[in-house]
Amino acid sequence: MKVLLVSLLAAALCAGIVHSLQCYTCTGASKNSDCQTVSNCTSTDTSCQTAVIKYLVAISITKSCSSSCTASDVSVLGVGYTTTCCKDSLCNISGATSMKMSYLLLSACLGFLGLLLRDKL
Repeated sequence: MKVLLVSLLAAALCAGIVHSLQCYTCTGASKNSDCQTVSNCTSTDTSCQTAVIKYLVAISITKSCSSSCTASDVSVLGVGYTTTCCKDSLCNISGATSMKMSYLLLSACLGFLGLLLRDKL
């Protein structure tokens, strides 16, 4: 009986030591070093989310806690939108700042536009 009471007391004490998920959070940061605020997530949040919007040479990083995160990677005509998800505390340290946009494609589009405009003049 004494062992059972000690076991129940230990379980009750350990149950109170539950740490919530922590994520880095920011909105619209232009570089990852500006996006290092640590936030405690709610009990319904299950992942950390990082969303990166890349357009031409600019970038916007938003990090948050999320209850339903869906990873994505979309790029159209020089504009890219990437969402990454992870499930461990402070796992969204990276801003995923590598540029996936093809500068060669952008240069080709600008060159083609230049040829069109030159013929019109």
